[in-house]
Amino acid sequence: MLLWNKPAGPVASTLILAHGAGAPMDSPFMEGIAQRLAVHGVAVARFEFSYMAARREDGRRRPPNPQAQLLACWREIHTVVRQQVTGPLAIGGKSMGGRMASLLADELEADALICLGYPFHAVGKADKPRVAHLADLKTPTLILQGERDPMGDRLTVADYSLSESIRLHWLVAADHDLKPLKASGLTHEQHLDGAADTIARFLTGPARYRE
Repeated sequence: MLLWNKPAGPVASTLILAHGAGAPMDSPFMEGIAQRLAVHGVAVARFEFSYMAARREDGRRRPPNPQAQLLACWREIHTVVRQQVTGPLAIGGKSMGGRMASLLADELEADALICLGYPFHAVGKADKPRVAHLADLKTPTLILQGERDPMGDRLTVADYSLSESIRLHWLVAADHDLKPLKASGLTHEQHLDGAADTIARFLTGPARYRE
């Protein structure tokens, strides 16, 4: 099942957005980003991996499917959406959903890749980064990351060798869900507003990954 947020006017670009490991496609975070992007002219198609769809049916929490199954789901959804839309088609997601998209972006010849809170490593395991494939990524990529994300903070990520096609956009004092510390004087709503604006400009700008 696809959950769409479509602009009231012309569609500048379409983004397929996958959820993270623990929250569904209609979580407040996913809903907030999708609604904001639609206002900026970006159509958003959300979907759920099979383990999350099963939880919706019976309420039982499950771990994510094996990676091969997650990737197969991504390929299937991309094929479906590609047949339904015209114009630029980007892929991406929150945390795990974005990481799975990053593994397929070049294969699927996506026009762009958008990652919200990328899990550069598991919590407490900065010595085991998940970045090898990011060194050679060719797809124009935007990663929006909180400066204090426990899965990749600003200091840790600075040491990684990332492809020149990747643009990192840091959110001040924000965590994995892009929520800032109260002491920063910023709000979660402000960060989501800023994230949506940055994504929309990246997807529709003439020089996306040279900014």
